Amino acid sequence: MKAALAIAAVVIVLGVAALFAGQRALIYPAPQPARTPSAELGELLRLPSTVALWSPPPPGAPVIVHFHGNGEQLADLGRVITGLRAGRLGVLAVEYPGYGLAAGTPSEETLLSAAREALAYARDRLGTAGERIVLQGQSLGSGVASQLAAQGHGAALVLISPFTSMTDLAGRIFPALPMHRLVRDRFDTRGIARSIRVPVLIVHGDRDEIVPFSMGVELARTFPDARLVRVEGAHHNDLWVSHGREVASVIAAFVGQRGAH
Repeated sequence: MKAALAIAAVVIVLGVAALFAGQRALIYPAPQPARTPSAELGELLRLPSTVALWSPPPPGAPVIVHFHGNGEQLADLGRVITGLRAGRLGVLAVEYPGYGLAAGTPSEETLLSAAREALAYARDRLGTAGERIVLQGQSLGSGVASQLAAQGHGAALVLISPFTSMTDLAGRIFPALPMHRLVRDRFDTRGIARSIRVPVLIVHGDRDEIVPFSMGVELARTFPDARLVRVEGAHHNDLWVSHGREVASVIAAFVGQRGAH
C-alpha cells in the first residue's frame, strides 16, 4: 500500500513539473505554418521586434489596436478587419512574438513589450494621436489590451471573450492543482480592472465553452465604467464567423458614443 502511494505521489509530482515546464506551449499554441496575411487586409508593417497589419482610418476616425486570440495569427483576421472597416474604423493588428511572421518567444512580458512597441509606432510613425486609439483584445488578447489600458494607453477598451485571469482559467482546467503557484503568465485583468478609468465594452458569447460568460459578467461588475453585451448563442470561436455583423456594429457604436476620436 505504501509503495503504491509513493508511486502515485511521484507520478503527481512529475505531472505537476511537466505542466509547469510546458505551460507556455499550452497558453501560446501558435498556429502552424506561419502565413503571410493577404494584402487586402492591410499593409504589413515590420517593427523591430514584431509585425503588424495597418489599415488606415478615414480622416479623423478612431484606430482599433487589435490583439488576437492565442490560436490565431494575423493572416486569420480577415473577418475582424473587414468588420471593423465597415464601421469606418482604422485597424492596427499586432502580432505576438513567436506567432506568424514574428520572431521571438511568447510570454506575458514579450507580448506586452511588442504591444507597447506597436503603440509607439502608431504614435510616432503613423501619426495617430492617443485619444484616437481604442485598445481591443480577444480572448488572450483581452489580457494584453487590459494591461496596456492599466498603463495609461488608449482612450477606450474593448474586450471580446475576456477571462478574469489566466490563473482562474487554468484552475478550471486543472481544479486539483495549485494554479496560483504554478502559472507564470497571469494576465490578471480582474486584479487591475479598478485602476482602468477609460470606458470599457465587453462582448461575450453566452455559450462560450472555453472562457465562461460568467467571467465577462464578473469583469463588467469590476471595471469602474463598463458595458457588457451578451451575444446570444455565441461560442468562443464563432463570434466573427456567425455573429460578425452584430459584434462589429456594437463596437462601432461604442466607439462613436464614447467619443474616442
